[in-house]
Amino acid sequence: MKIFKQIYLVTVLTFASCAFLFASNTTLAEAEEAFRTGDFARSIELFEAVIAQELAENNRESAQLHYNLGNAYFRNNELGKAILNFERALLLDPGNSDIRHNLHFAQHHTIDHIELSATTFLSNWIRGVRNQLSSNGWAMIAIVLFILFLGCIALFLFVSYVWAKKTAFYSGIILLLLLVVANVFAFRQKDERINRHFAIVMPTGISIHASPDANSNQLFQLHEGTKVRIRNTDGNWYEIEIANGTVGWTLRSNVERI
Repeated sequence: MKIFKQIYLVTVLTFASCAFLFASNTTLAEAEEAFRTGDFARSIELFEAVIAQELAENNRESAQLHYNLGNAYFRNNELGKAILNFERALLLDPGNSDIRHNLHFAQHHTIDHIELSATTFLSNWIRGVRNQLSSNGWAMIAIVLFILFLGCIALFLFVSYVWAKKTAFYSGIILLLLLVVANVFAFRQKDERINRHFAIVMPTGISIHASPDANSNQLFQLHEGTKVRIRNTDGNWYEIEIANGTVGWTLRSNVERI
C-alpha cells in the first residue's frame, strides 16, 4: 500500500509539473504572438506573468524573457522599463551581443548623456571586460587556470632542465595572476547578480538632493532610463552615484533596482 501511495504521489507531481510547463509555454507563445501583431501592452502583461511565474515556481530568472520584455516595453514607448529589463537580461547573460546592442540602442534615446571621469572610465572598462562572461564562465576559466598552474608547479619540481624550470616558473606566475583575476571577476559577477547595486531612473524627471531630505538643496536632475549606482540607504532614500562620480540622494520610489 505504501508503494502505491508513493507511485500515486509521483504521478500527481509529474502531471502538475507538466501542467505548469504547458501553461507557461502557452502564455509565452501568446506573449510572442501579441508582440508580432503589435499589441505591445498585451505582450508586456503576458511576459511579466511568465517571469513572475518562473520566479515563484523555480526561483529562477531568464535572460531571454527579460530581453523580450525589454523589447516590448521599448516598442510601447516605456524607455525606463525597457532599459531596466535589458540591464536585467545582461546581468544574467553578460556575454550576449544582442542584449548589449539593444541596450545601447535604447540608451541613445535617454536625455542624460553623462561624461565619464578618468577613474570612472577605467572602472567601466574593467567592468566591461568582466561582463564578457557570467560568474559561472569565469569560475570555469579559474578551474582551468588552476589545473595549468599545478602543471607548472609539477614541471618546476620534477623536470631537471633549466630552461623548462624557468619557463614553468614564469608561466606559473602569470597563471597565478590570471587565476586571481578570474576569481575576482567571478565573485564580483555573482555579487552584482545577488545584491543588485545598480538601478534605473523610472520617472520622466527627478531632482537629486544634497541630503535625504526633500527640503535640502537640489544638486541636479536626472531623467528616465539613466543608470545609477546605489551607494547607501536612509529610510525611504537612496544615496546614488552617476557615471561621472557625482553623488546625491533621491527617493527609493524614483529608481528601480536592476
